[in-house]
Amino acid sequence: MSFLSATLSRVKPSPTIAITTKAQELAAKGRDIIALSAGEPDFDTPENIRDAAKAAIDAGKTRYTAPDGIPELKQAICDKLLRDNTLNYTPAQVSVGTGGKQTLYNALMATLNPGDEVVVPAPYWVSYPDMVLLAGGTPVPVAATLENDFKLTADALEAAITPKTKWFIFNSPSNPTGAGYTRDELKALTDVLIRHPHVWVMSDDMYEHLTFDGFRFCTPAEVEPGLYDRTLTCNGVSKAYAMTGWRIGYAAGPEPLIAAMRKIQSQSTSNPCSVSQWAAVEALNGPQDYIAEHNKVFVRRRDLVVAALNAMPGITCPTPEGAFYVYPSIAGCIGKTSAGGTEVTDDETFATALLEETGVAVVFGAAFGLSPNFRVSYATSDDALTEACARITTFCAGLR
Repeated sequence: MSFLSATLSRVKPSPTIAITTKAQELAAKGRDIIALSAGEPDFDTPENIRDAAKAAIDAGKTRYTAPDGIPELKQAICDKLLRDNTLNYTPAQVSVGTGGKQTLYNALMATLNPGDEVVVPAPYWVSYPDMVLLAGGTPVPVAATLENDFKLTADALEAAITPKTKWFIFNSPSNPTGAGYTRDELKALTDVLIRHPHVWVMSDDMYEHLTFDGFRFCTPAEVEPGLYDRTLTCNGVSKAYAMTGWRIGYAAGPEPLIAAMRKIQSQSTSNPCSVSQWAAVEALNGPQDYIAEHNKVFVRRRDLVVAALNAMPGITCPTPEGAFYVYPSIAGCIGKTSAGGTEVTDDETFATALLEETGVAVVFGAAFGLSPNFRVSYATSDDALTEACARITTFCAGLR
């Protein structure tokens, strides 16, 4: 339609939401669907957090707040960043948004001009490039391949930086691969960034607490203090605390950037939900023991899925360090035809045929910028994962 913004033509709807919607539509028609497409823990929000929200409602804490967060939540975020990441921030350096996505979007909107480039390791979370495009910038995907365990190398980062580069977006553990960077691997990247003082760092730490097998999480400004003044450290309560629907994300960084983000938020959504903010205070300040308990479940599910996928013909699946995703390669399936008659020409046709023929919903790799792969979210029950893997096994065995 001619009255729509030309900017809209630069972006596409979220593929993960599109796949989930299609799976829901098939389920509504009576199909037996197993959805492995949504990045959402299946645990209930812990009771202490729910109780804090109820108490906030009963205390009448249901009115407008400051546009980018109540003082109590900003202080809780500062305390968390110091406790977990040895990063020292003041409340004036903190922005709270309606989910992690809003804080990232606010920062890009506040800083990007036409021609500005944003380096994004691929595979990437589907929203990064489109948010850059909406903000008027140019995403520059850089492949982090299976051969390098889906981690960006220092040489690849160096080669991608130009005089036009404004941001480097970093995500560890990664959505969609679950790959986590060790301190040494991250230090190799920060050494590159130190040599390019015009490049800012946006570190998406959303899966910080979802790490396995003794992996130690670290974040760029922690590894290289010299980047502190040009790093935006982003996080939220969605994944670690099973609070996806509460919609609370946050970021900490230089005061002028936080003030610019606040200006944008004050004219778009204004404050995040007041009740959710009080729940987030309890999440950050309260007991943390259930995170380790949840992670034990995630490790069991990860190992189940990785073992099953690696036993399938044509599929290779590395074992990730964190998050709740795996990103198997289907290179051995390309060029074959499914039992239902679909020629598998790429990962999108693979995922489409898998959904239509077996009822298993996964997200194809092209959506994340690296093919031929697909993403599985194992944040669902063991029974559902076992059945899904059995169906995928049958599907792959039927390829000819």
